[in-house]
Amino acid sequence: MIAVLMGGYSAEREISLLSGQAVYKALTKAKIKCFSFDLNEKNLDDLWKMKFDKAFIVLHGRGGEDGYIQSELNKKNIPFTGSNAKSSSLCMDKALTKDLWTKHSLPLSDSIVATKGEAPELIPFPLPWAVKPTQEGSSIGITKVNKESELNSALQKAFQYGDHALVEQWIDGDEYTVSILNNRTLPSIKIISDHDIYDYHSKYFSSKTEYLCPSDLTKNQELRLQNIALKAFNITGASGWGRVDFILDKDRNPFLLEINTVPGMTSHSLVPMAAKASNMSFNDLVIKILNG
Repeated sequence: MIAVLMGGYSAEREISLLSGQAVYKALTKAKIKCFSFDLNEKNLDDLWKMKFDKAFIVLHGRGGEDGYIQSELNKKNIPFTGSNAKSSSLCMDKALTKDLWTKHSLPLSDSIVATKGEAPELIPFPLPWAVKPTQEGSSIGITKVNKESELNSALQKAFQYGDHALVEQWIDGDEYTVSILNNRTLPSIKIISDHDIYDYHSKYFSSKTEYLCPSDLTKNQELRLQNIALKAFNITGASGWGRVDFILDKDRNPFLLEINTVPGMTSHSLVPMAAKASNMSFNDLVIKILNG
């Protein structure tokens, strides 16, 4: 019996429900015994009353992607899909992930961390800046800062989601993503958004966002991006499946953005899109994640 864990209590709850429903339907179609469970902050004990052999985690953001549910499942000796608690916790924190990547000389934009209630340190790199919470996904709470006078309001927005914010050098370029499945990379996707920022609306609801998969990279550029993605993924201890996001500047130089250890599995989602480009159906993708 498989428990499909969805919903949760993060800012990404709505998307998690859509992802979970899609996974549940795929497992049901494959005649795998399963049930869906909408996790919240008060019903974890109800989950333990259910009998199941493995959890398929489709909880995005806090409570599902930060190591919490993985730790709770570990205590019960119940296996689960995706990364372990330690690497989930690390990857959820963009600042900690960037620190680790820096030690391994991976390509990154300059950044500093600002703390709520403290005056931000002098920012040693030029405008514009990207200001974002250190522990949110789906581009929630992110602002492009074009002049210094906009910094405080951008930080206040980011601090709605936690006590720390990442201030990064803004890289003008195109966003790409590389999905990873059982230690293999899938074809990269180029994301063309009609917004400055590929934000929550663009990701999940806009009909104007375009996706190129396979992307427009040359064979060598694709190979380079995939190699960086796999290295960045493995360095964090992440496993099973996930997605690594990049910005490529106008000279096609890649800059790592973040890792998603529980990416979306909706009709707009990128891992299923990359799988399709590899001649893998959504149902086959779900089974591979389950068995990974």
